[in-house]
Amino acid sequence: MAGTKSELVVSFGEMLIDFVPTVAGVSLAEAPAFVKAPGGAPANVAIAVARLGGAAAFVGKLGDDEFGRMLAAILRDNGVDDGGVVFDSGARTALAFVTLRADGEREFMFYRNPSADMLLTHAELNADLIKRAAVFHYGSISLISEPCRSAHLCAMEIAKEAGALLSYDPNLREALWPSREEARTQILSIWDQADIAKVSEVELEFLTGIDSVEDDVVMKLWRPTMKLLLVTLGDQGCKYYTRDFRGAVPSYKVQQVDTTGAGDAFVGALLRKIVQDPSSLQDQKKLESAIKFANACGAITATKKGAIPSLPTEVEVLKLMESA
Repeated sequence: MAGTKSELVVSFGEMLIDFVPTVAGVSLAEAPAFVKAPGGAPANVAIAVARLGGAAAFVGKLGDDEFGRMLAAILRDNGVDDGGVVFDSGARTALAFVTLRADGEREFMFYRNPSADMLLTHAELNADLIKRAAVFHYGSISLISEPCRSAHLCAMEIAKEAGALLSYDPNLREALWPSREEARTQILSIWDQADIAKVSEVELEFLTGIDSVEDDVVMKLWRPTMKLLLVTLGDQGCKYYTRDFRGAVPSYKVQQVDTTGAGDAFVGALLRKIVQDPSSLQDQKKLESAIKFANACGAITATKKGAIPSLPTEVEVLKLMESA
């Protein structure tokens, strides 16, 4: 282990229940039935890390209801420390109804008015847990409304002061923001603090206003304080940028069934590798091998339905990498 810092990845934000139609390629109105699938990007990342044998914790707020208790149990059952989870007796756990289009992509309808995750306060943060993080990971949904926004900023500060790397995956959900402008402004409001940032092609276009993944466009999101900037290109793999080098790593060809959670699996796998060997951020060969591992992890997740059930173990990831 490099240094004395732990390998703990602490993930902050929302955990919710996705209601996924039993049939793909139909609208919400046409769907004959729905199955409940636990989700929420930051929670998925924490479980992805734990599934790969890593140490992970989740910080966030759930409703003090059956769904909230179920989600906390899912974290524990998957080996994630839930010491940062609090419950709200006045608000429900968030729900999202998801449309699976015929091509495996998704559309969302959210029930959050307000949901428990939005009501987390800075006083409810488990600061001791956050201070133990080697990496503190978060999205942007927790920036949408107060008091959660202030809690988010406070948690970032606690983690940064304790020496954690800050990892940011904005995970754009346009439907949740009052406007596109507000989404862009708020997502970028904490951009400068990230050590590691990951965007999809869609998010790159959204944040830069330019529909291109060329280096000069990506570099608009680069900050001199960053250690790693990633652009994920779905089944085309991923481009990466550091202070001293940049490149692209192709993905693994698989039969896509449901892309839900594939990006979170990618992030979880990459963070797992980085906390195991932080020098990979300065070593191109090590970084490329970590990204290959993360690409394989994302690819496997897209071959099965639902996010959490499809997150792979290390054995499964290495098997795909060997067979390719």
